[in-house]
Amino acid sequence: MGSLLACYALTGDVMFRDKAAQLGERMLPAFQTETGIPHSLINLHTGASKNYGWASSGCSILSEIGTMHLEFTYLSDITGNPVFKSKVENVRKVLKNLEKPKGLYPNYIHPRTGKWGQHHMSLGGLGDSFYEYLLKAWIQSGKEDREAREMYDEAIAAISEHMIKTSPGKLLYVSDLKYDRPEHKMGHLACFAGGMFALGARTLENEVSDKYMSIAAGLTNTCHESYDRSVTKLGPEAFHFIEGNEARSLKTGEKYYILRPETFESYFVMWRLTKDPKYREWGWEAVQALEKHCRVPGGFTGLHNVYLANSPKDDVQQSYFFAETLKLHDVSSPTWNTCDDDDDDDKNEREKKEIKRKRDKYSYD
Repeated sequence: MGSLLACYALTGDVMFRDKAAQLGERMLPAFQTETGIPHSLINLHTGASKNYGWASSGCSILSEIGTMHLEFTYLSDITGNPVFKSKVENVRKVLKNLEKPKGLYPNYIHPRTGKWGQHHMSLGGLGDSFYEYLLKAWIQSGKEDREAREMYDEAIAAISEHMIKTSPGKLLYVSDLKYDRPEHKMGHLACFAGGMFALGARTLENEVSDKYMSIAAGLTNTCHESYDRSVTKLGPEAFHFIEGNEARSLKTGEKYYILRPETFESYFVMWRLTKDPKYREWGWEAVQALEKHCRVPGGFTGLHNVYLANSPKDDVQQSYFFAETLKLHDVSSPTWNTCDDDDDDDKNEREKKEIKRKRDKYSYD
């Protein structure tokens, strides 16, 4: 759906809008639960839906139920049909009204009871994009969605207090929590958090802005270290923090790299907000590593072990490699100058007029 909506936003071709609406309508039965919390899986032909069997006694997953707000809100805006937005607003309402342990959101919630499942909190897999979408929903609304911003700020404050850790070697990382116990490891999926903290800090403008920007820089640096400490200069799926062996994988099943983009997202955001050239340099290092170790005649492939110079390849080119990884490297390159100068008022005004011109095409016919 995101691709269809993006194509409509960029072209104004109503075919993309109509296809997105058709898809949205076919997804609606997944929300037909006692609480309105959607199931993870739906048969688009029959409308039958269910959750994964492995997900904490039939629970839905935080990163999935919380990562539809931008698309469904926009879909309602461009079609004039409020049903899509109402579904995601209800999901947010349920989450907002739940008591959060230490202010944190567990990764699992049961769609029948509306209660939390296993108390596993993560800024990586299963949790990640829920927090990102709160911040971006606020931005999408023209900074009018105060509820989204307040939920984001409260969650980030709790994460900063309970999940942000410093290793013996002074590396900052965000640890998963399982029943209040930190795991002292960080997943590659959590490496987007540097960029998120930075964007949140830049738009907060109060006494904790500097604190959050410092966290953003620390997390981004740690993710870069996970790349720099590997033989291939590409980052593993997860890395640990124990004295003498920090920002490195300890288990065979965590040493792979599957063309993930999260670290590069933080490089991009940090470069845009600070203009520190090191973030572009780190991105270029990664481009060279991708070219050296992942390029094959048919495209790009993941690696089984980033600590081996001649790692076996997994023979898979992930879909997000084009949608995210390459895009982030492209917009971080010196040849991409759009919106480079925050203090260029004339340029910013031209951009605002262009955005408004494009938005005029979004009205429902």
